[in-house]
Amino acid sequence: MKTVNICLIGAGRAGMIHARNFQNIIPQSRAVAVADPFEEACKKSCDELGIDRYYLDYNDVFKQEDIHAVVVATPTKYHCDIVKRAADAGKHILCEKPMAMNVRECDEMIEAAERNGVNLQLGFMRRFDANFIAAKQAIERGEIGEIVHIRSLTRGPSKPQEWMYDIEKSNGPLAEVNSHDIDCIRWLAGSDLEHVYALAGNYRNKEIAGEWPSFYDNVVLTGRFENGILATIEGAQYVKYGYDARVEVLGTEGVIHIGKQDAYGYRAVNKEAGIHTPFVSSWTELFSQAYLNEDVHFADCVLQGKKPRVTGIDGKMAVKIVNAGNQSIKTGTTVKL
Repeated sequence: MKTVNICLIGAGRAGMIHARNFQNIIPQSRAVAVADPFEEACKKSCDELGIDRYYLDYNDVFKQEDIHAVVVATPTKYHCDIVKRAADAGKHILCEKPMAMNVRECDEMIEAAERNGVNLQLGFMRRFDANFIAAKQAIERGEIGEIVHIRSLTRGPSKPQEWMYDIEKSNGPLAEVNSHDIDCIRWLAGSDLEHVYALAGNYRNKEIAGEWPSFYDNVVLTGRFENGILATIEGAQYVKYGYDARVEVLGTEGVIHIGKQDAYGYRAVNKEAGIHTPFVSSWTELFSQAYLNEDVHFADCVLQGKKPRVTGIDGKMAVKIVNAGNQSIKTGTTVKL
C-alpha cells in the first residue's frame, strides 16, 4: 500500500478538518468517501473534497475493499458500534474524542482493534502540538524541577447543542469540553489520577434548568495523581468571548505556561478603547497544525505498520475520569479511581 484510502464517518466540523488534511495536504492519503445519515451534509462535504462517493448508512462503508481506514467523528454514543464494526472489517481507525460513553465500551473497542490487528488512534491532537511537545520535553529534562501541580482549562464560546443537555447521554462538558485537558494532564504528569472531586453548575443556560436540572455549563475538577502531583481542570461552555485553552505546569523550581489567547500577533491601542487584541475564536484556528500533525502520524502508522502514539488506552483513561467526575458532581463525594 502506497496510499491510504480513508472514509470520513460523520461530516461535522471536526471530521472535515481531518478529511481536508487527508485529501488536500498529506500526499500519502486520500479522502475517498463520506458517510453521514444526512444526505445534504454528505453532498456538501463531497463537493468540498472533490469526490462523489457517499453513504447514508455507515455499515455500507465496511463492505468496500478499497477503503483502508476510517475517521470516526460522530456523536459519542455511536463510537463503540462504529469502531467495532470497522475493526471487524479490517479498517484502521482514527476516532475523535470522547472515545465512548463508558469504560466497558472502551474495552470492547480496544479488544476489537487488537483482535483484528488494526490501529485504533484517539484524536487527542494536543499531543501533536509543538508547544505541548516542547513543554513535555522541558518537564522530562527537569527544567522546572519536580512537578507540583498541573492546571488545565478549556472554555468554548458556543451555546451547547440540545443533545448535550441530557448528561446521561452526552456525559456533559467534562466529556465534550475537557477530554483534551484530561488526556493532556495525564500525559504531562506521566501518571494516572488516584482520585477526583468535582463541582459544577449551570450559569449561562438557565432557561433549560427546569427540563434538564442535571445539566452544567461550568465545571471544576480537582484530584491527585498516583505520583503525588496535584491536578485541576476547569471547563466552561458558552463563555461567548472566544475559545480559551491554557495549561500551567508548576514545578519546585519554575513554571511552564502553554497556550495563547491572542488571535494575531498585534495589539491596537487608542484613547477611546485602550488596548485591544483580537481573541482566538475557535479550536479549529488554535490547533490547525496539531490536527495536521496528528493526521500525518495516523497515515504513517497505517502505511508503515507502526502503533500510534495515542491509543485506545489513553481514550479509555479519559472516559474513566469523565465518568468519575460526573459521579462526584452527582454525589458530592470524592471518587477513587
